[in-house]
Parts: sequence; structure tokens; C-alpha cells
Amino acid sequence: MTRVVILGRDAPLWLAACVLQAALRAAGVVVTAIELPSKLYPSDVYATLPGIEALHARLGLDERDLLRGTRGAFSLGQNIVDMLGGNPAFLNAYGGYGTAIDGADFFGYWVKGRDAGLPAGFEDFSLTAAAARQGRVMIPDEASEVYGRADYGYHLPAIAYAGGLKSVATRTGITVLSANHIAVERDETGDLIALVADGQRIAGDLFVDATGDDAALIEKTLGIAQDSWRTHFPVDRMFVARGPAFDPIPTYAELRAWHGGWTALYPGQAATHVVHAFASSLIGDEDALRGAGSASGLALSDAVLRPSDPGCRTEPWAHNCVAIGGAACALDPVHNLDLHALQLGLIALLTHFPAGADAAPSRAEYNRVMRGSFERLRDYQAAFYALAPFPGLFWHAGRAAEPPATLAHIIATFHARGELPPMEEDSIPFDHWRAMLTGLGVVPVSWPPRIDATDDAEVAAQFRRMLGFVKDAVSRQPTHAQALGHG
Repeated sequence: MTRVVILGRDAPLWLAACVLQAALRAAGVVVTAIELPSKLYPSDVYATLPGIEALHARLGLDERDLLRGTRGAFSLGQNIVDMLGGNPAFLNAYGGYGTAIDGADFFGYWVKGRDAGLPAGFEDFSLTAAAARQGRVMIPDEASEVYGRADYGYHLPAIAYAGGLKSVATRTGITVLSANHIAVERDETGDLIALVADGQRIAGDLFVDATGDDAALIEKTLGIAQDSWRTHFPVDRMFVARGPAFDPIPTYAELRAWHGGWTALYPGQAATHVVHAFASSLIGDEDALRGAGSASGLALSDAVLRPSDPGCRTEPWAHNCVAIGGAACALDPVHNLDLHALQLGLIALLTHFPAGADAAPSRAEYNRVMRGSFERLRDYQAAFYALAPFPGLFWHAGRAAEPPATLAHIIATFHARGELPPMEEDSIPFDHWRAMLTGLGVVPVSWPPRIDATDDAEVAAQFRRMLGFVKDAVSRQPTHAQALGHG
């Protein structure tokens, strides 16, 4: 397969085009990108997990130029705040928590210490959480890598980010076309053989559907349905909006629980982007929009109402068409994982890109891997609603919903002994799971027996050394303004 045609819009189109071009050009693969009209609004934002940094580096994107061009910001995680009262906030930070003791994972020692009255919270042992609380950006170095991972992501205003990726695509020799109307040609087997973009015919061997919830090729052409995850998620509508930038700019996102749903704030240099998610059965659109202003504490503008209907394609790759991003899987808006899901699809496509004419084995493996990857993201998102301790009908509905069987197993195992069962295709790091589960009140009642072999006094000394290292390391880090080149 030497001709790849990508149909889509916005960041999914351009990220797919740039990644496939960079990885496959040496093998003689020619990439054509067909751009549909944008669906983005000034209020849209992409929140990224740390893994996007390596992908940007592969594409030659300079971090400083990226943040300057998009007016984006660093993010060290997500702060969860109960606006209804009674539950302490916790920061689900990127990177690692603590460092190994006596060759064993830190978390079991923390669980045992907490059971014995240890006053330090789990996030106190995180370099990134401590930096975020102090308005600093934790830049990884040799010392911090020995201690544990110190990662960060970004908040990237979507229009500017997509524009920057398009510039990269055009500079790297990708054939770029724009179209308002698309016709599809298929052969007798049902495979796609060409797209006709505003009258111009573009033939291909492999077609990538990056059209988001339009699913123009995978669903509207090939008829591949979406398995609904509706029963696991109480959110069915959301507003995206923006308000004034904070000064200083926080180095984390914040999710605020309110009586009708939740409000997420994604700080940037030029604006604070807001996602306000709710259940239409419990609150009307106008009241929800007023609630967004109240919960965010900001004067909002550019508000756009969108549906939320989570689910996954039964076959993300059908015939010779591969769906990525929103065309393959519609995620719940919590944690803003859409760009992460897109990245997982691109990595899997490169891993299983067919070397010969017979794509069936690659297609079968891609579908298996991506179904598993999407379901693990579903579990992580559903855990938030299943465990959230906040009062009100919305949160009661989330707790009352039957969790996926895999999630029920994860929660039960974690509660029993503080361990997470290894799940194939899970792209969420264990410490990220641990921070969320403990923050939402799941307290392990035991720990692995190996933990008891280490002397308690030695463990206490190790805890003191860790907390001292975190304090000293964070004090040397730049403020967010300095990291953005403002001071």
C-alpha cells in the first residue's frame, strides 16, 4: 500500500497526515490530506497527556514555538474540586509518585503508612503535584528521573494548534486539498478506490477517516455502527466556552463538581477554556449555561452547545478504511482524552501498517488493539462517575450506573490490596489510576505482604527523604510565566 488518503478536519487530520508522512515517507508511501470545513470554535481546546511531547519532537515541533504560536500553557495534571462541600480537593498529577523502597513499589508502603497514621497525602510525594501547587513547571532532569517521572502536558487552543499542524504538513510535502463535498468510489468487494473532492478524483490504497463524529467514511459509507456506552455515563450535553485568562496562569486544569454536573477549566495565555458537562434530563440548557458561569467564576463568551454520546466502533478498521480519533471512538468529555485517543490510533496504525497486499491480519490486530485501548479509556472515565462522592441527582446517577465488568474488577482489586490488575492496552499509568482512586475515596484495606519485610523505621526515614527531595527540587523550578518565556 503506497497511497494513503486522509479525509478529515482540524487537528486529527493534520496530526494524522504529519505522523504518517514522517513515518512512512522513506518506504515510498505518498500521503494526501483532504481537508473538510473546520468545526472548531474559539472556545475549543485540546488538553494533552505527556506522551504528545515525544510525538511533537518527532515532527520537529519546537515546544517554545508551539506554546508561543498557540498561546497555550503547560499542564501538570488535573485538580478535582468539590464545590458542593465536604470532600477535599486532590490533584491527579502527571508523572510518578514516590520512589521504590527496598526494591518494591512505593504505593504499598504509602498504603501501610496511611493505615498507621501517616499524615502525608499521596500527592505530597509527587514532584509534579508539588510544583503545580506552587505555580511552577517541573522540568525533568537527571535527579528527578532517578526519583520518578516528572511529566507534563499542554493546554492548546484548538484553532491555533490545528493551524500550526497544517503548516507543518504543507512544509513536509504532503499533498493538501480542500473540499466541501465528497463522493466515494468503491469496487465490487466494497473497498474504497477513490474519493472525489469537489470534482477532483483522488485514488488511494488505504483511506483514513479523520472526520470526527461525522464518521463520513467508516459509518456513512461503510455502515460500521458504534457500540453505545451511554449506560456508563450521566453526561449527554456540554457547553464549551472561554473566559479571561488567569493571572498568574495555573499549571493545571481544574474540574469542579457542581450539583448538575461538572465544570472543567483549562488555563491558557490568552483565555481560560471552559467545558461544562451536564445531564439534560436534570437541567435545561439555559440553566446549565448560567451554571457554567457560576461554577467557573468567569464571564464567559463564545459558548457552543454539543451533545455527548460515548461509544466505540465495532470495527475501527473496515475494508481498506481506518477510522481514527472521534470517527473511531466518541469519549465522554471528562479528562479531555480525545487527542490521546487519536494518538493511540496513529501509533497502532503505524505498528500494524500492512507491508503487502493482504491487509486482513493487520486489520484484525488493529481492531483488537484499538477496541481494548478504547475500552480502557472508557473504564478510566467511568471510574470517575462510579466513585465520585459528591451529592446530588447527577452524581447519584453516575454511582447508580452499572460499571463495565473490567472496571468493577479494577476497583475491587485495588480496594482489596492496593494493586491494579494489569490490563492489556491500558495507556493510563498506574500512578494516575492510583491518584484518582484514592482521591475519590477508595482506601485499600491491605497491601502486598512484601511490604512488611522492610523495617518501619527505615520506611519512615525514606518517606522523610522523599518529602525533602520533593521540596528542594520544586523550589528550583521555573514559575509558569518563566517557563512560557514571560519572565
